[in-house]
Amino acid sequence: MTGADRRAAAAARHRLLPEGRVAGPMPWVIAIMMFLTVLAAAAGLGLGTAVRSVGSQLAGRVTVQIVEANADRREEFSGRAVRLLRKSPDVRALHPVDPAALADQIRPWLGEEAVSGDLPIPALIDVELTAGSTQAKVARLRATMAALSPSIRIEPHATFLQPLGQLLAALGGLAAGIVLLMAVATAAIVVLAARAAHDSHRGTIDVLHLMGATDVQIARLFQRRIGLDALFGGFLGFTVALLVILLLGARLSATGSDLVGAISLSWAGWLVLAALPLGGVLLATLAARWTVLRSLGRLL
Repeated sequence: MTGADRRAAAAARHRLLPEGRVAGPMPWVIAIMMFLTVLAAAAGLGLGTAVRSVGSQLAGRVTVQIVEANADRREEFSGRAVRLLRKSPDVRALHPVDPAALADQIRPWLGEEAVSGDLPIPALIDVELTAGSTQAKVARLRATMAALSPSIRIEPHATFLQPLGQLLAALGGLAAGIVLLMAVATAAIVVLAARAAHDSHRGTIDVLHLMGATDVQIARLFQRRIGLDALFGGFLGFTVALLVILLLGARLSATGSDLVGAISLSWAGWLVLAALPLGGVLLATLAARWTVLRSLGRLL
């Protein structure tokens, strides 16, 4: 190929797919898709952290309740239960709940009757069990407490926290499914855009073929253009999503709730989010290359 031919091919290439500017709706569509993908991925990763936090609370933790109407007997049983629990080889640590703190927690629902003394409030003891089979340890503790008084109950934390853990896990799985659907939708958008670009430049492609350009060389032009559009859209969508995540994180921290605060992102989670725009560019480039090569193959 002579120098004039090469210059003509370069000119045709730039007329085919001009570089260095964003044109058409595809970059903005990719930005929206990346925004939603990053938010869904952040939700899934944050809920995964919360599930692990809830799981650690479920493992080997129980609450001992002394349900006794007589305040004097309730205090007596509470003291004896604490002494028995301290001697038990199944107990790693225990923390009697301060009655005043418990009354403060139930005052918003029961009013001042919670501290009047007329309403019997159970005495609570938080217990951390040693490692091993929690079910067997709970059975032994129940037998020990039943021998002390039938008014003493033992409630494993799993009884009321396990459904919450299952809900968080289900929501995390839903977020992962949304991320997958977003990836499929992004690839479909790129395929449609690449087909439209191929059809609109059919005449120029024929000229490039006559000048000796191969299908791979022509496909490289499309994938470069679409890759640049995907890079712009992915960076824009990721930036906006990052601002939203930081804002929501500040709001969650302001609630002061331990459970809500457990929804957080680790360093590994942030790295996964940062890799999403790069993955989007790679996906768009490969989808464009495959589409154009397939379309060019049909022309032969």
